[in-house]
Amino acid sequence: MKKIDLFYGLLIGLITSFIGSYLFIIAFTPYSFIGGLQILKFEGELGKIITLGTILNIGMFFWLLKNKKETVAKGIILAIIVLTIVTLFL
Repeated sequence: MKKIDLFYGLLIGLITSFIGSYLFIIAFTPYSFIGGLQILKFEGELGKIITLGTILNIGMFFWLLKNKKETVAKGIILAIIVLTIVTLFL
């Protein structure tokens, strides 16, 4: 197992979650992205937004498995675990 591939998977997972959260805030809230993050954090809803943004990681995970990139896919799972721990504290 190459540790750099695991790191790439972690990085891809975090970026994908950020993109998913961005798209959710822009599409389903009347706020801009930065303003929406501040308001949702104040309301205590930021953890839910991060969780919804993580849904894109499912597609990325299966795409990586289909392309025989199992170690990178493990990094995606690691990113989901990290984000889960982060949302517990938000």
